[in-house]
Amino acid sequence: MSRRQTYYPQERSGILHRERYGLIHVCYGTGVGKTSRCIGLAIRAAGAGLKVVWAQFMKGGESSEARILSQIPNISYRCPGKHPFILSKGPTSIHYEHAETALYFARQAVRERADLLICDEILNTVIFGVLNKSQILDLMDFCRGRTELVMSGADAAPEIRAGADYVTHFVQQKHPYYSGHIARRGIEY
Repeated sequence: MSRRQTYYPQERSGILHRERYGLIHVCYGTGVGKTSRCIGLAIRAAGAGLKVVWAQFMKGGESSEARILSQIPNISYRCPGKHPFILSKGPTSIHYEHAETALYFARQAVRERADLLICDEILNTVIFGVLNKSQILDLMDFCRGRTELVMSGADAAPEIRAGADYVTHFVQQKHPYYSGHIARRGIEY
């Protein structure tokens, strides 16, 4: 008798854990969908009555999702403010201040007993050098067993992936940007 193909390639350990919240999610890669994954999880959690805090890193709160997220009951959208692109000359004081403030918002959410904390683009702070890897690992430790933590960005260091409970790698296959299309409000941002 042949076994049916399953969607889950790994076997379950058989051990059932009953933790309420406090697992770590990492969504990274060059493909689109990381922030959308975070939005979907935030809406699901809010719909279940969970307290959700969205701490925005590396963006100035002008993306289309910011307005709607702040209007959904049970979701608190926290963004430090303007965040200009980091140009080839590297980060400036505003980038460091933005990252430190967003990290403060994240830690405060755990102290306020948020059920779900989403740190959108936090992994990119390490790429651009405005936060260091140890700060991310400390946040993971701070959340573990207390607040479900979701982090997104283009790349995740091996130590961050190893410390996470969920790791999803988004891989871009094709994108219209590379054939000359500009970013469209409501679709790409």
